Amino acid sequence: MSGGEVAGILVAVFWAILVSFLAVALARLAQTLRATTKLVADVTDQAVPLLADASAAVRSAQTQIDRVDAIASDVQEVTSNASALSTTVASTFGGPLVKVAAFGYGVRRALGGRKEDVPAKTPRRTVILGRTVPAARRKRK
Repeated sequence: MSGGEVAGILVAVFWAILVSFLAVALARLAQTLRATTKLVADVTDQAVPLLADASAAVRSAQTQIDRVDAIASDVQEVTSNASALSTTVASTFGGPLVKVAAFGYGVRRALGGRKEDVPAKTPRRTVILGRTVPAARRKRK
């Protein structure tokens, strides 16, 4: 064998080994791509129902928020109506009721407080630091 033949055989063996390594690497890459494709398909199969459920939950939450908003506006309207009603009742009945109560108090005081044979008492006054304090205010303390 001559030196050229040996060199040709070495180059052929080198190329065979290189092609073998490349074939193994491509086979592994193909397996990895198949596994990745299967994983993406599985994720897609699981993600689509999850996204549909999430979308339904968001729609349901929006519906509930709309209901709460409607209830809050109704409560606000009822509150303003109640406030207007209480103002109307107070202005309609408040003044006359106070007058009737004052009149009743005055009548009771006039009829029950005095006897013909007993003279009326003059209220006592107390002087504090140069000021006169009526008896009614002293009793509150």
